[in-house]
Amino acid sequence: MVILKVQPGYEAVSWYGVLAPAGTPREIVLRLNTGIVRAFKLPDVRQLLLAQGAEPVSETPEQFAAVIRAEIAKWSDVVRKSGAKAD
Repeated sequence: MVILKVQPGYEAVSWYGVLAPAGTPREIVLRLNTGIVRAFKLPDVRQLLLAQGAEPVSETPEQFAAVIRAEIAKWSDVVRKSGAKAD
């Protein structure tokens, strides 16, 4: 049994995304994004993801980058306040 105690103002959710190496040409990033967005719109793919409890979200690369930056800032603050240390 796992008990997760979340502080007010914080929400813990799992999310997945597709990332490319730094320096990947924008044209390639946009092509990947277009293909992924197209796949998410396919009824079979969407239904499979929803059946697994996942909610497919189609964002631009810039929107996804903003999500990642926000998550890093949020969880960095949580770790700092907790006093947790990596061994």
